[in-house]
Amino acid sequence: MDEATLRELLHGLQKGDISADDAVAALRRLPFADLGFARIDHHRALRQGMAEAVFAPGKAPDHCAAIVAELLHQPGAGPVLLSRASAVQVAAATAANPDGRVIAAGDGDRDGTALHTVVWRPAPIRAERVAVVTAGTADLPVADECAATLTAHGLPPVRITDIGVAGLHRVLDAVDELAAADAVVVVAGMEGALASVVGGLTAAPVVAVPTSVGYGASLEGVTALLGMLASCASGLTVVGIDNGFGAAVAVVRMLTARSSERSDA
Repeated sequence: MDEATLRELLHGLQKGDISADDAVAALRRLPFADLGFARIDHHRALRQGMAEAVFAPGKAPDHCAAIVAELLHQPGAGPVLLSRASAVQVAAATAANPDGRVIAAGDGDRDGTALHTVVWRPAPIRAERVAVVTAGTADLPVADECAATLTAHGLPPVRITDIGVAGLHRVLDAVDELAAADAVVVVAGMEGALASVVGGLTAAPVVAVPTSVGYGASLEGVTALLGMLASCASGLTVVGIDNGFGAAVAVVRMLTARSSERSDA
């Protein structure tokens, strides 16, 4: 339940359109719902402005389906996402909740299993412009997860792919697109240098995602992570290795806060 839905509920109670019992029943589920195997945080949309997402790895397919169903049961809480789901988990969740749409699938697991992002109740399209940039094609699964999460929250991004610093002219060719963005996500493995380059070319917030792509000295993403954290590009925000979802949510928070400030002005 988001703030607008809560206000509508209270207004309906005040006008007499909703009974006290119905209001109590709705509010009883507001903090969280205990499913036995999971406690679903229905209060998160009020606290953070976005609903709880479902991280699929480690969950049984029927658990994924039940958690999604519980989140959808709460009106006005925004998009519901199932991230990094296997084909079996997707089948169970969409069979129980038919309106789900797979908006990303990538070879994101180490054993080569395709992982999917599924969204229910996507948000309306917003005006802000977000760019998702990758250093190489091997970074695409993480970028796909980021783009799917942004799309679910009404921010379908511009995709700029394979502009790593080994061919710096490719980055320079994208300068106009980067300058036009309200926020940029840079997804890069190896040494992670692309984030510093992009951070020096745009005034927009830049969120960097190190990936586990690279040779032995890349240490499964640790080298890229440390390189991004040590970047000389001022104000660069860095999330964890392969965390495309986290980068997208960081951008959503930034742009939502900026939009709220403008509307309050």
